[in-house]
Amino acid sequence: MSHRWPALFLIGWFFSPFFSEAPAQERPKPEPAVPTKAAVSYGSHPKQVLDFYQAESSEPTPVVVYIHGGGWLGGTREVNPNTVRMLHHAKISLVAISYRFTTEAEGIEPPVKAPLLDAARAVQFVRSRADEWNIDKQKIAATGGSAGGFSSLWLAFHDDLADPQADDPVLRESTRLACAAVNGAQTTLDPQLMQQWTPNAAAGWHAFGLRGDPEKKLSPFEQFLAERERILPWIKEYSPIEHVTADDPPIGLYYGGKPMLGQKQADPLHNPNWGVPLAEKCRNVGVECGLYYDGAQDEKLRTSNAFLINRLRPKQ
Repeated sequence: MSHRWPALFLIGWFFSPFFSEAPAQERPKPEPAVPTKAAVSYGSHPKQVLDFYQAESSEPTPVVVYIHGGGWLGGTREVNPNTVRMLHHAKISLVAISYRFTTEAEGIEPPVKAPLLDAARAVQFVRSRADEWNIDKQKIAATGGSAGGFSSLWLAFHDDLADPQADDPVLRESTRLACAAVNGAQTTLDPQLMQQWTPNAAAGWHAFGLRGDPEKKLSPFEQFLAERERILPWIKEYSPIEHVTADDPPIGLYYGGKPMLGQKQADPLHNPNWGVPLAEKCRNVGVECGLYYDGAQDEKLRTSNAFLINRLRPKQ
């Protein structure tokens, strides 16, 4: 099978926006939400900043950490004001983060390590501010679309990255989540699995710094397949599905379309085929994992926000 797809077209797939309720001309744009604390540094890099939207509450609140999509190549931490209002109504605070893109991962191998570890550090930083920001450290969740959903899932399934001996007190905090709910998220960086699940899904090479091999006349994805065995340890370390264990938190997977495992999809990178194998693996080890797609939504949990509220504030 040939994979000589235009690189920019495939990258565009990878960070195409998943949240699109209606064309801009049909729906007035709501006033942007105003953070309680804006552009707070959670690390030393200029991209390691976050906005905190605090919910009014006399008791410590749960927090949802929003990780934006964009293929780890673009995007911003701007949040939907309606999401902020919905979460605040349930007395849940929100944190929206920026992070280093793979193109900004100076000296870091593989490049995808930078955005994923930034997401982990953001969670640790939020926990370190629990007293100051009136946060319940046991109820921190993550959400995002596309690559932001991928990062959320990686955090949800990965073993705790806390280092109790670290000089930096932030790094002593836990990275574990209470739950995660994601939209249109990819679940693996294994090119073979991508092809097995959705034959026209061909992306992700930039996570490992691959750009194609002109001498061998290989496109980026062909190079990805050719070098799979060499980088397999990285693929396994940075793929959410590889980290599923029985102690993982509840997960909500939200997609448009319907699953057709093993068949081509109109949207190769944001369809339910990514979620089917992950949901099955979760069920096999006893982890709660709801898979929601067109025609299969539970009316009570028909959106990722509803899932988060239900798990973080079950009495709401």
